[in-house]
Amino acid sequence: MNTDSERTAAAGVNSPAVEQMRARGAWNPLWDRLHEWDPGWTEQFMAMGSQPWQSGVLDPKVIELLCIAVDAAATHMYAPGVRRHIRAALDLGATREEILEVLKLSTLVGIHACNIGVPILAEELAAREQPGNG
Repeated sequence: MNTDSERTAAAGVNSPAVEQMRARGAWNPLWDRLHEWDPGWTEQFMAMGSQPWQSGVLDPKVIELLCIAVDAAATHMYAPGVRRHIRAALDLGATREEILEVLKLSTLVGIHACNIGVPILAEELAAREQPGNG
């Protein structure tokens, strides 16, 4: 069986961003099928996602802290990414307090479950109390 890199090369698609992600351990194996089926789109997407590290606009430590927030957020919850970005942030000089603050901030995304769910629960409970419902 050919490797993903061999299939991509055979399809005539150059994938430097994907290969760079694989080399630094940032590739999620769940993306293998996507890359196999549409290597051009996957390469473009991964290149776009790698842009913050290449632009130099943000300090690398700040980028890693932002990545922790994204990967730890309730809408994503990608533990391997959280671990990888925490290690990278620590390697870049981030403190435990900085990382903890990022994790605390990322929990704010989950509060929307209560913002939406609690009023709906109250409405449904009130509707059950109406005569003829229940």
